[in-house]
Amino acid sequence: MKTVGRYFILIVCMLVVALPVFSQDFNAANGIDKFVGEMGILRFFVGEGWKYLVMIAIGCFLLYLAIVKKYEPLLLLPIAFGMLLANLPGAGLYDSQLWSDFLDPTNANYQSYAHILKKGGLLDILYIGVKTGVYPCLIFLGVGAMTDFGPLIANPKSLLLGAAAQLGIFATFLITQIDIPIFGFTAAQAGSIGIIGGADGPTAIFLTSKLAPELLGPIAVAAYSYMALVPVIQPPIMRLLTTKNERMIRMDQLRSVTKKERILFPIMVVIVVSLIVPSAGTLVGCLMLGNLMKESGVVERLSRAAQNELNNIVVICLGLTVGATANATSFLNWQTMGIMCVGVVAFGIGSAGGVLMAKLMNLFLKKKINPLIGSAGVSAVPMAARVSQVEGQKADPSNFLLMHAMGPNVAGVIGSAVAAGILLSFLG
Repeated sequence: MKTVGRYFILIVCMLVVALPVFSQDFNAANGIDKFVGEMGILRFFVGEGWKYLVMIAIGCFLLYLAIVKKYEPLLLLPIAFGMLLANLPGAGLYDSQLWSDFLDPTNANYQSYAHILKKGGLLDILYIGVKTGVYPCLIFLGVGAMTDFGPLIANPKSLLLGAAAQLGIFATFLITQIDIPIFGFTAAQAGSIGIIGGADGPTAIFLTSKLAPELLGPIAVAAYSYMALVPVIQPPIMRLLTTKNERMIRMDQLRSVTKKERILFPIMVVIVVSLIVPSAGTLVGCLMLGNLMKESGVVERLSRAAQNELNNIVVICLGLTVGATANATSFLNWQTMGIMCVGVVAFGIGSAGGVLMAKLMNLFLKKKINPLIGSAGVSAVPMAARVSQVEGQKADPSNFLLMHAMGPNVAGVIGSAVAAGILLSFLG
C-alpha cells in the first residue's frame, strides 16, 4: 500500500506540473518539438556530427592518461574535460564561431571583448584570460615560486645546455616552412608549432595565443602530451647519442649557493633578458618575480599563495579553456595531424641538441660533463632531470646526476621563454 501511495503522489505532482500544457496559451506539440530539437544526442547523426563523438572519445582517452597513467594530470585532466564540454552539442559552453568572428578583421565584432562577454558561454569568458596572455604569465609566477635556481647558479655552464635544447624550436620552425600542401603552415603557425620543442606548456599556450590562436587546441594537447611522454621519448635518443663510458661520467658535487646569489639572480636575469629580448620580458618577469618572492624570505605569504591557491585556480581556468578550443571543427583535420607529427620531431631535436652540446663542451673541458644531463635542457621540470638520473644509474647504479641535471632543466625554462620572445618579435 505504501508503494501505491507513493506512485499516486508522484502522478498527482506530474499532473500539476503538466497543467500548463493543457492551457490555451501553451502549444504542447510545439514545446515537445522544441525540446526534442534541442537535444544534443540528435546532432551526432546530422552532417559531421560524428566528429563530436570522435572528440569526446579523445577527451575520454586523455582523461584516462591523466587519471590512470598519471601523465601530467594537473593540466591534462582539466584540458581533457574542457575538450568534453566543448564537444557536447548544444551545451553552448564554448562558441568557436564567436571567437572566429573575434579574430576576423572584416567582422563587425573584431577585437570586441564586450561582444564576447555579452554573447559567450562560460568557457568563452574564461578564455579571455588565455587570449590576453594572463593565465600563462600567472602560471610562470607560480613556477618561479616553486623553482630552485641553485643548481644553475652553482654551475653556470648549464645555461649553455638549456640554450642548446631550444634547437628543436628553431629547427622545427624551419622544417614547417617547407611548402607541403597537406599542412600549409604560415610563418606564425610554424613558430607556434616549433615552441612545442621547448616542452613548456604555458609558453606554448602564450605564444600560440598571440601568433596562431586557431591552432591553440592541437598545439596545447601536443605540448602537454609530449611533456607527459618524456620518459618514453627521451631515453632512446639519449642512448643513441652517447656511449656507455660517457653515460658513466661522474661529476663533482655542486658548491653551495649563498642567499645573496639567490636574490641577485632573478633581478639580474629579468634586467638582462628584458633589455635584449623585450618580448620575453612578460614571461621571464613573472618567472623571476615568483622566484624572488621565494628566495627573499620576506613575503612568504605571497610566495605560498603563488605556489598554491593562485596557481591552482589559474591551472583550472587555463586547462578548461584550452581544452575547449579543441572542438571538432578545428581539431579533426590534416593540420592537427601535422602538428602532432612535427611536435614529436621538435621535442626529439631539442633533447638531442642538449646532449650534443654537452659532448661538444667535453672537447674543451678538463672536468667532463655527463652528456645525459644535456637532454634535461628541455623545460619539462623536473621530469626531464629525473630521466637523466634514471639513465645514468642504468650505466652506473652509484652515479647521481639529478642535481646536476636540474641546472640545464631550469635553464630550459628561461630558454624557452626567451625563444618565445624572439619568435614573437619576429612574427608578431
